[in-house]
Amino acid sequence: MAVLGVDDFKSKLRGGGARPNLFKVTLNFPIYAGGDVELTSFLCKTAQLPQSTVTPLPINFRGREVKLAGERTFDDWTVQVLNDTDFAVRDAIERWMNGINGHAANTGLTNPIDYQADLIVEQLDRDGSIIKRYDFRGAFPTTCGPIELSYDTVGEVEVFDVTFTYQYWESNTTS
Repeated sequence: MAVLGVDDFKSKLRGGGARPNLFKVTLNFPIYAGGDVELTSFLCKTAQLPQSTVTPLPINFRGREVKLAGERTFDDWTVQVLNDTDFAVRDAIERWMNGINGHAANTGLTNPIDYQADLIVEQLDRDGSIIKRYDFRGAFPTTCGPIELSYDTVGEVEVFDVTFTYQYWESNTTS
């Protein structure tokens, strides 16, 4: 077997490798929540390309476990958002969640089309072009995380996490 050299490795790593800091998130808010889609794209600090799992379906046969493919499940998706002094993104997330279930009345929207939205995360190339796109279908926030406050925190901007659940994702490669 031939030993491959550094030049062989470099020729196989297309485009110099995808960079985890080159991404764009688009959070489409329901109309009642308001929310500035462009502002949110700029203030979204972290995200992930999604995970999904096909759970094995074990069946016992004569003392041996045989594994067959079971159902696909989709894990929740979390983004981290930089907080501005207007609290614009956080307020929109809170309005979205309040529409789903209000604080005082414990009531909310019942038709999924009214509170679910499609979300997008795009992996960008170094020239800014989209090299991979994931669309999260039928998403809504389940957690708007805390903002930690402390006298000891200096030289930082507040951040908070938002966790979304969704029905499924679709993947599109654009290059």
